[in-house]
Amino acid sequence: MTDAAKDSASDLVEHTRLYIGGELTDPRGTDVIDVVSPHTEQVIGRVPHASRADVDHAVATARRAFDEGPWPRLPLADRIEVVSRIKDAIALRHEEIARSISAQNGSPYSWSVLAQALGAMMVWDAAITVARDFPYEERRAGVLGPILVRREPVGVVAAVVPWNVPQFVSAAKLAPALLAGCSVVLKPSPETPLDAYILGDIAREAGLPEGVLSILPADREVSEYLVGHPDVDKVSFTGSVAAGRRVMEVAARNLTRVTLELGGKSAAVVLPDADLESTVAGVVPAAWMNNGQACVAQTRILAPASRYDEFAEAFAAAAGQLVVGDPLDPATQVGPLVAKRQQQRSFDYIRIGQEEGAKILAGGGRPAGRDRGWYVEPTLFGGVDNSMRIAREEIFGPVICLLPYADEAEALRIANDSEYGLSGSVWTGDVEHGIDFARGVRTGTFNVNTFSLDMFGPFGGYKNSGVGREFGPEGLSEYLEHKMIHLPAGYGGEA
Repeated sequence: MTDAAKDSASDLVEHTRLYIGGELTDPRGTDVIDVVSPHTEQVIGRVPHASRADVDHAVATARRAFDEGPWPRLPLADRIEVVSRIKDAIALRHEEIARSISAQNGSPYSWSVLAQALGAMMVWDAAITVARDFPYEERRAGVLGPILVRREPVGVVAAVVPWNVPQFVSAAKLAPALLAGCSVVLKPSPETPLDAYILGDIAREAGLPEGVLSILPADREVSEYLVGHPDVDKVSFTGSVAAGRRVMEVAARNLTRVTLELGGKSAAVVLPDADLESTVAGVVPAAWMNNGQACVAQTRILAPASRYDEFAEAFAAAAGQLVVGDPLDPATQVGPLVAKRQQQRSFDYIRIGQEEGAKILAGGGRPAGRDRGWYVEPTLFGGVDNSMRIAREEIFGPVICLLPYADEAEALRIANDSEYGLSGSVWTGDVEHGIDFARGVRTGTFNVNTFSLDMFGPFGGYKNSGVGREFGPEGLSEYLEHKMIHLPAGYGGEA
């Protein structure tokens, strides 16, 4: 089920229709989106740019599917069966998905296989497990009599996903929404719309009923129209803080529920007793993951002053050894940034860091031999003070800060001295002490001697890093309304 055409000479993938309500549909506008390779700077794909009229069509279709269609009314086991087929198809086509994403956003192929594609499959799988055991109804003893508490699907969901991990984030929104019984309008980023068409094919072949899922590639203006649509019941957005504020403002006009997963400036805190080799091996991939284009990346590394030079030398050496190159080459560890604007943003922050007095310990420019493509060397700044812009603002590129601290109290203060609170880690020879340190950091997820993102626990942020949670039962709850039914005093009924 696809209308993709591929020119064998140019490898241009072109779609001419939009996926609305499960069907490929002629767009109601004439604009198109050119997808540009960050490696070659050449157009590799073309898709329709959804218009406001397409949004109206998709939302109306989703509204009918929710209000009148079978999906919200199916037994949970039937929804799980369909969603399981989506999950299985993603696993089967994971290499195709990984190649598509790497070609669009520059993610290293090895990372795309594990995080972009198989990681998305794991999100779908975990959501199925959570949904199967979730308490959709429970009896409670009330003050005047028994009460029945129900969780019911919230309705029509607008899911807006970013370009950095498009399938992973799509799964984080779609899987719980669909399992809850919602219908969804998915809005992929204009930088990465091609893999969304693969997902559309998969959903149709899995037997998702008519109207339940639409996919509308579009820019920010159309996204704003979607999240402000009066027939949307819930918005789930992942992106920048500035865009998240705007989403909340627009959604508030209709009192639309929102979940926002926004930016981060997370701290990896190296305690004085940390092992050098294992800490560097753990922190480096967590810092430069996905070319630095990850909201959970550990972009501030805090090292004790007593061992600062030792860790600075080790981190700089590790950064200099990262393999930079073609994102589709399995040997590549750092690929190009998604767009020229992102490359320039990193270069601007590298200049700002130097002007602020920080010292470049590794990288700092365009990689040798990479005159074409939006490449930036893996860059490490040393001698950084937490008041500097490079330590406070999300760069979203391969630019990492190394900050010294005098004692553990100062390390905790620096870790918390941020407008963000999304992720973080501590590296220590004493795990129990690391857990105690973790309790003091105001962030939504944290790691002790590791770096991971578990799909069975809640993921989200404190402060400007967001509102609400994804994954686990907490994430499923975001797509459910809570209803209380009062029962007559003394009523026993069915338990």
